[in-house]
Amino acid sequence: MRVLVTGGAGFIGSHLVDRLMDRGDEVCVLDNLSTGRIQNVRHHLGHPHFKLVNDSILNRKVVNRLVESSEVVFHLAAAVGVWHIVENPLAAISVNVEGTENVLRAAFSFWRKVVIASSSEVYGKSTKAPLSEDDDRVLGPTSISRWSYSSSKAIDEHFAYAYAARGLPAVILRFFNAYGPRIHENGYGTVVARFIHQALNERPLTVHGDGRQTRCFCHVDDTVRGILLASEVHEAEGQVFNIGNDVEITVHDLALLVKKLARSESEVQFVAYRDYYGQRFEDTPRRVPDLRKARRILGYSPEIRLEEGLARTIAWCREHRFVETAEGHLTVEP
Repeated sequence: MRVLVTGGAGFIGSHLVDRLMDRGDEVCVLDNLSTGRIQNVRHHLGHPHFKLVNDSILNRKVVNRLVESSEVVFHLAAAVGVWHIVENPLAAISVNVEGTENVLRAAFSFWRKVVIASSSEVYGKSTKAPLSEDDDRVLGPTSISRWSYSSSKAIDEHFAYAYAARGLPAVILRFFNAYGPRIHENGYGTVVARFIHQALNERPLTVHGDGRQTRCFCHVDDTVRGILLASEVHEAEGQVFNIGNDVEITVHDLALLVKKLARSESEVQFVAYRDYYGQRFEDTPRRVPDLRKARRILGYSPEIRLEEGLARTIAWCREHRFVETAEGHLTVEP
């Protein structure tokens, strides 16, 4: 098929591109490389079935042209990473809302199936576990910029539902903490990337807060498998699905596990949220996906255990050099 992947040079997007190329699709990536990295797709450059367009989903003319020439659209482009959202909420809201509206409008104009990447952030700070797709959202005050990301992704979902109500074949996926090779600190996989970098360099593993907050981490191969299933199962159209792993771990225990697997002597150090994010920041104490709907309709179930996935990720990170940017964030280079 002819496939468009917005954000295809990003962490999850580039792994999706690999799978699409492996199965013989013609793949076009639209990415402005703000958080995506050319290194993630460099091995496809020059291939006759691959094209990279370095532009933004905010460019409506480019989006229209690329959607028209595709058969299926995977919309993964977004402002990602809690630090980026807190640092520049205006840009994040604009990209996530206006950009997604551009993609959906084009998909509706040319009647293309579209898979929309949303986020577990939509649930806000709800402590219900597990979180099912029709659960209520629980958010903090609008003065806390962290929740602007949750709201922007929820608006994306409302757009998708509105177009689906008019017949557009659209599927929404809420990702839960993807990690794996190609992680970097300024995008998806932030906490895992930070812990691995610190462990491999024998630096203290910095745990925000008291470390008792829990998350469920999903290897990117499992995430991509869920994306592809969503694009293939007709019954999924017009619906939203959690895509992740439902095995829960505290952030403190995650740090200890990374330290063990990396064979590091680093100590674990607790850091107050305000020292990293500033005074006005809220975190969610618990986040566990209910995967029953994804299992029933998509046939999706995660296969890679956390310990195995972290071992693979650490091995990849050993082969790549972490580099600190001028802003003090981490990226990786071969």
